[in-house]
Amino acid sequence: MTESTLMSIARDSILMALMLGAPFFAVSLMIGLVVSLFQAVTQISEMTLSFVPKLLGVVVILLFLGPWFLQQIARFTVQLFDLLPQMVR
Repeated sequence: MTESTLMSIARDSILMALMLGAPFFAVSLMIGLVVSLFQAVTQISEMTLSFVPKLLGVVVILLFLGPWFLQQIARFTVQLFDLLPQMVR
C-alpha cells in the first residue's frame, strides 16, 4: 500500500464522518439556539429543556435521512473492499 492510497482512504473516511455527522450537528445547534433564546426570554433555567428537543430533532433526522446514511456507508464499505487487494500487496 502506498502513502497516497493510505492518505486517500484517510481523507475519504474523514469526509464520510463529516458528511454523516453534519446533519445531526446542524439540527442540534439550531434547536439549542432556539431553546436558549426561549430560556433567555422566559428566564427559565431548566437543563432538561434543551435535551429533549435536541433528542427529538436527532430522531427526526435519523428517520428522514437514515436510508441515505445507510446508502453512503454501504457505498464507502464497498469502495474499501474493492481497495483491499491493493492494500494487501
